[in-house]
Amino acid sequence: MRTYFLRSLQLSLILTLGLFGALIAQALGVPIPFLIGSLFTSAAVSLTYYARTQNRLWFPLLLRKAFIAVIGIKIGSTFTSDVLAEAPSLLITLTAMVVFIALAQAINYAVFRHIGRYDKVTALYSAMPGGLIEAVSLGEKAGGDVEMLSVQHFVRVILVIIAVPALFLIFTGQSVGSADGQIMQTVRSDWKDWAIIAILVPIGIFLGQQLRLPAAHLVGPLLLTAALQGTGAIDLHGPAELLNIAQLIVGAGLGTMFARSTMRRLAAAMGLGMISVAITLGLSAVFAAVLARWVAMPFGVLLISFAPGGVTEMSLVALSLGVSPVLVTAHHLFRIVFTVTVAGALSRQKH
Repeated sequence: MRTYFLRSLQLSLILTLGLFGALIAQALGVPIPFLIGSLFTSAAVSLTYYARTQNRLWFPLLLRKAFIAVIGIKIGSTFTSDVLAEAPSLLITLTAMVVFIALAQAINYAVFRHIGRYDKVTALYSAMPGGLIEAVSLGEKAGGDVEMLSVQHFVRVILVIIAVPALFLIFTGQSVGSADGQIMQTVRSDWKDWAIIAILVPIGIFLGQQLRLPAAHLVGPLLLTAALQGTGAIDLHGPAELLNIAQLIVGAGLGTMFARSTMRRLAAAMGLGMISVAITLGLSAVFAAVLARWVAMPFGVLLISFAPGGVTEMSLVALSLGVSPVLVTAHHLFRIVFTVTVAGALSRQKH
């Protein structure tokens, strides 16, 4: 009973401070404020608590996965027949993605190996431009520094979350804000939408796990919703405020994952991450600019699609902007699957 009470208290603390941080970020005009604001406050309180007690604040993984499923449903609800018309363009952009991954991997390896002085294995798996959990798992099996790999990939995801909205604003003049007022909410939602989402979350997660889909908690609900929406079985609208809640939960969950890191390691990872992300995002912008001349996808969609962030977080950015979240998610899933497949094959060859 006491453990349950303490865990509930810790979760309440994280979410309350996360909401506080989100509202401050929103007032300051920070891009995707509910994600970034909650992430920073959650990371700060988690680091402080761990430094004093050597224990992590409790944050249930199931809660984060449930709201990742909500994001998948929101993406799936944007599916239309127009997405299918982009299939020829996808052949071109996904082929380009293979070249992008090879270049990003080589450049990042050089950064972590020669500037960061990481050992070869840690540098190799730190350089992977996708698949946070998979990269850490494969790196651990290969004998890499697990703690450093974890921190480095978390830093990558967070820096991209911060940098992409800024780049988007610079190149397109469009600001990434909260879900309020975005085109996601073209029709007012009602209780039926909440009920549909509540039903689709567990079913979508179950299907994703049974089919062994990549990022199953996101992709399972996404495909299920897209199929139902595309066939007219459901007509899901919003609710817009649910996207802000999802950003808050995902951001707070990410922040707690920094708890066991030291400030020294975090500072080192942040410095290397800034170099790596700056180079990789510059490469993303070049690919997006070139491809925008050859395919029917706008520069903004391509930029978010090639940005080396997490699939969940980049999907949230796409949702906030209303820029083809289905297409953005497709690119990120391909990047993760391809990167992990190649890394796994290389790992097996070495053993």
